[in-house]
Amino acid sequence: MASMGWFRAPFASRPSFPKSDASLLSSPVRKSTSRNVLALGRLTTAFVMISSVCQRTTTVAVDRSKFRKCADTGFCKEFRDVVPGALPRFRVDAASLKHDEHAGFLGGQLLSSDANAKALNFSLQFYNDGTSRLKIKECDPLRERWEPPDVVIEESLDPTAIRVDTSKSDGSLHVEFANDKLLRVQLDPFQVDLLVGGVPALTVNKGGLLHFQAYRAKKDKANAGSGGEESGQKIEEEVVDKHGGKKIVGYWEDGLAIYEDGSREEKPSAEEEAAEARRLQEAAAADEDKWEEYFGGHTDSRPHGPASVGIDVRFPGAEHLYGLPEHASSFRLKTTKGPNAQYAEPFRLYNLDVFEYELDEPMALYGSIPFVASHTAALSAGVFLFNPSETFVDVEAGSGHGDGYQTHWMSECGVLDLFLLPGPTPRAVAKQMTALTGTQALPPLFSLGYHQCRWNYKDEKDVAQVHGKFEELDFPYDVLWLDIEHTDGKRYFTWDQGVFPDPVSMQDSLAAQGRKMVTIIDPHIKRDDNFAIHSEATAKGLYVKDKFGADFDGFCWPGQSSYLDFTDAGVRRWWAERFALDKYTGSTSNLYTWNDMNEPSVFNGPEVSMQKDCRNLAGVEHREWHNLYGMYMQRATAEGLTLRDPKGLERPFVLSRAFYAGSQRFGAIWTGDNKAAWEHLQVAAPMLLSINLAGLSFSGADVGGFFQDTDAELMTRWMQAGAFQPFFRGHAHHDTKRKEPWVYGEPTTSRIRAAVMARYTLLPYWYTTFYIAYAEGLPVMRPLWMEYPTEKATFDMDDQWLIGQDLLVKPVTTAGATSLSVYFPQGLWYDIETLSSISGPATRTVPAPLEKIPVYQRGGSIIPRKMRLRRSSSLMTHDPFTLVVAMNAKGLAEGLVYMDDEHTLKHEKAGEFVLRKVTLADGMLRNVRQGGAEDRPFRNQVERIVVLGWKAKPKAVTLSVSEQGGAEKQATTQRSLEFMYDAKKRVLTIRKPEVMLDEDWTIGLR
Repeated sequence: MASMGWFRAPFASRPSFPKSDASLLSSPVRKSTSRNVLALGRLTTAFVMISSVCQRTTTVAVDRSKFRKCADTGFCKEFRDVVPGALPRFRVDAASLKHDEHAGFLGGQLLSSDANAKALNFSLQFYNDGTSRLKIKECDPLRERWEPPDVVIEESLDPTAIRVDTSKSDGSLHVEFANDKLLRVQLDPFQVDLLVGGVPALTVNKGGLLHFQAYRAKKDKANAGSGGEESGQKIEEEVVDKHGGKKIVGYWEDGLAIYEDGSREEKPSAEEEAAEARRLQEAAAADEDKWEEYFGGHTDSRPHGPASVGIDVRFPGAEHLYGLPEHASSFRLKTTKGPNAQYAEPFRLYNLDVFEYELDEPMALYGSIPFVASHTAALSAGVFLFNPSETFVDVEAGSGHGDGYQTHWMSECGVLDLFLLPGPTPRAVAKQMTALTGTQALPPLFSLGYHQCRWNYKDEKDVAQVHGKFEELDFPYDVLWLDIEHTDGKRYFTWDQGVFPDPVSMQDSLAAQGRKMVTIIDPHIKRDDNFAIHSEATAKGLYVKDKFGADFDGFCWPGQSSYLDFTDAGVRRWWAERFALDKYTGSTSNLYTWNDMNEPSVFNGPEVSMQKDCRNLAGVEHREWHNLYGMYMQRATAEGLTLRDPKGLERPFVLSRAFYAGSQRFGAIWTGDNKAAWEHLQVAAPMLLSINLAGLSFSGADVGGFFQDTDAELMTRWMQAGAFQPFFRGHAHHDTKRKEPWVYGEPTTSRIRAAVMARYTLLPYWYTTFYIAYAEGLPVMRPLWMEYPTEKATFDMDDQWLIGQDLLVKPVTTAGATSLSVYFPQGLWYDIETLSSISGPATRTVPAPLEKIPVYQRGGSIIPRKMRLRRSSSLMTHDPFTLVVAMNAKGLAEGLVYMDDEHTLKHEKAGEFVLRKVTLADGMLRNVRQGGAEDRPFRNQVERIVVLGWKAKPKAVTLSVSEQGGAEKQATTQRSLEFMYDAKKRVLTIRKPEVMLDEDWTIGLR
């Protein structure tokens, strides 16, 4: 039998390509014009020339002076290193307790040992899936704290009845709920313990680190001329001096200034950074009321004063912790405190545009999900802190074996809203998390194919040439992307008519061959009165406001820009309406959207973002909703792409860089601007595993690396890895050489093509796995311990993973490697290319030459594939299926196949989908309806069935097809089928059964 794993086509007659295709390189002028310079909008020729001369050399190293550490952040500095007992102790006021057993509610007040402190309200709510929710707020606050109304899906939470026992003599009360769950509330000092089946899973406030800074009135002196704004203005005046009186005309993407004379601000030296740190410490010390904060030349006025909240959560007995995306770090969380701490800084959650980010760091990156999961062989549990303000999290190991881990959560403001997820299995934790924040939206099938992107394809001819090369090579891809240079001066929703004069025809040409296009639309709106988006947003008052109430004005790619308030539902609706085909001139229904820079990124702002004392239209400070901004923008964009369809049924596709818990409901994300280096390929897997575990499955990393050039070997290995990660896009910075698959020449092009073709043959399995993520809340890309929770060898693994539960992937991520050490969990595993089997648990060294990535199918699974070579996913819609049946040691196998129209919401709104379950047992292969429509609207044949592990040649293979309505009906047809048997490989191939996948049938193997 020919190799089916990679579905190789002959390449002998295909042309070779040189490593650099001159016809596809950017022109010298475009090549030398940095995106940083283009941030200024339409520059004079002279300035472009000066900037070209001053072009910086790209070196990948983050400018740490731009970003705060814990010591630079008042609330983290104040609360991180408090010793046990130093903070006021809280106790439950027993007289205030009240509960409703039927509604699953318990609440009361917490009193502080600080007689001057306000009392706090606490509530505990219990849900059917075993989740419990602890919320702590102020009593009679000076002002209400903002709580996002639409991130946690309140309507989906189902309260459960509880039984409250107040008769305990140990100063606690017990709450029994959800079968084997027990919540023990210790009254003095306040502590909450969650036990699952009698085993401690989570403990809240055992370390006594609960703090809640109440809002207070500003003292008169803070409003006087010698304080407040004047001190902030003095700090900012000093910053102007450091520019030597030069006029600032723009900013680089790293936040450094560009001057009118063409020179640029230099990155500060270590000595200068130390001096700045001392100055800021002195300024902070002078503000004895801690009303203002100063960093990087910016003053945060904090008009309501410090309002931090924090608490500690322990994971008793936990051996490993995971989560807290997004960080360029290992999947298993490293410790940040204690005698053997692996990091000196806590994990920081604050969405930021971190230019040239470094690896193995707890620094904040583009997205934040405040979620941690613990795991042992006996129990998994999790915690989700629903607070979108800046948050630091310390991780500390217990002092002895079996003592578990402690985490310390510190947020700048907001409320303490803590969800305790009891597991007890990894799958249960994943489902409990997505029950709170939503499951992954089912993407349109085309978005699971290969995406080709570059900053930037420079004109319509360039687009046509790139598309033509894919066509010439029979190389499958689905989407071609355009970056910021496609617009008229970075005015989004526009086209540069000089280079894209007919965007509709361009899109129609791609669509005629099954392809889509994506254009970038960022949140910064160019402040140009002649730009309709800006003028209308200004007239309607849709922008975020600065602390004085004026439209916020910051600097980004277009130059002076303002930012829409996406936290406002009315603004989101207005934004969504901009995507109507008659409003977005040059768009078609085959055009989709990329939301970049939506942390939000502001080149001249603090930490390359927006001032925290800016306000949304409701008057809520930016600090309170910062981490939600990108998600709200992606939501508005996704709603717009559906709204533009007259029937409101087309599924959107939106890629976002910033994200928060719940972003999975609105599209895909990627890990940001990585580097063409082996270590960045290596870190992609743990980053994506962490993001998937937190509920956001549709995620990926830029294949080939964004910064710097990629050699043939690295590109090959990255394409192979990316083909087995959820979102699959090649991307590149404009200063790099072209990275399209053909520029590396043969045999590299063939190797890359084979990896992409493997992705396409497995699209039915990817689509089914995404349906499971949508329907069940399970991640698409899973750690091995999720499916093999007792196999301790898997607990530290983050260089191999599972797609669903049935494909094991271990890519090559080191240069020059031709073999790999792969861990195989319990059971049989079949190489998807050679079809040979390996029995686990075991660690084996397997061959991995450049043309191969080790991928294995689980014994006991049935995977659907489509093996015919097509150039895009849409051309595969009506193709027949191949079912790969991988038997386990008992001769059993089962799998699901999901089908719908692949692009609309009819699966959700009208139940128009088919879910089939295929099983093998006792020599009978059965296909039955598992869910969805009964009228069988999707008529795909099965053209081949490949059974792996069949021990002997059968005497006969017989097909019986039942009447519509199920296997209980009498068979209406029965016939013998052709088959082949490879005794050496133990592979049985059933050829042309010519039966429909969406009807009931049985194949007997005798």
